[in-house]
Amino acid sequence: MGESRARRAGKPATEDRPTDFRKLDAALGETSLAMDRVLDDLLPVPHGRHARVQEAMRYAVFAGGKRLRPFLVVTSARLFDVPARPALRVAAALEAVHTYSLVHDDLPCMDDDVLRRGKPTTHVEFDEATAVLAGDGLLTLAFEVLADRETHTSAEVCSQLVAGLARAAGSEGMVGGQMMDMQAPENTHDAADVITLQRMKTGALFEFACEAGAILGEAGAEARDSLRAYARDFGLAFQITDDLIDTLGDANAAGKSVGKDRDQGKATLVSIHGIAAARAEAEKLASRAAARLSGFGVKAELLRVLPYRLIDRDR
Repeated sequence: MGESRARRAGKPATEDRPTDFRKLDAALGETSLAMDRVLDDLLPVPHGRHARVQEAMRYAVFAGGKRLRPFLVVTSARLFDVPARPALRVAAALEAVHTYSLVHDDLPCMDDDVLRRGKPTTHVEFDEATAVLAGDGLLTLAFEVLADRETHTSAEVCSQLVAGLARAAGSEGMVGGQMMDMQAPENTHDAADVITLQRMKTGALFEFACEAGAILGEAGAEARDSLRAYARDFGLAFQITDDLIDTLGDANAAGKSVGKDRDQGKATLVSIHGIAAARAEAEKLASRAAARLSGFGVKAELLRVLPYRLIDRDR
């Protein structure tokens, strides 16, 4: 058969695009509930004269959120028949790091946000010093969890998990991306710069989330490479969608303040290419991400559908 009219017109093809997300939504919900139980178990119960920082840690973690990174850990781990308990512990460690980054990003010295996940940010609910310490507490808790033999009996696997998350969260990953983002209003960024920033600030944790399942399953290099490639495409599609929500001004969909990138003069792929072209790029990235998982067969079906589900958030 010949090419579809959409392909000939340079529009994103949708013939093979999934439209029924009920199974995925159910799995996301189940993972979120399981994740909350594990986090409740791992987070310290507030006590003593230092209880306030532990209350702030819990406030930040249980303020809501999609638990998307934990879902990626748990679902990628299932590709290698990893038991649920260790996968959930790794997922909890990653969610702790992700939440710490949000707490610090929202501070007045950073993005100065007052709304996160539809609730007052941690420094607004508590105070700035407590928010800084709560973020510190979540970051260090993550590595305590990963190093524990309850996460995996193999010291080598635990070491790989610790090293992998440290790289993803550090100056060559999330922290470096945040530094670029802080400097963005004073710099001119082209599309390549924006992609680099987003792959460091947002994508690095997605890459760890997907590879963590393979690490737990002690899988080979080919499987790890495929999952990292999937995560890179997925992460960029996710970020483009976030930027579309920010541009279109839907605070309910974002769960946070919107329009700040535009107001601060920060370049995004939406501001560079426009709304229609950015949506088309997100669609292309979602399709490419799904194709990266061809070697895993039907076991990867939920991961294949996920990018399409996420890019629908701005519509």
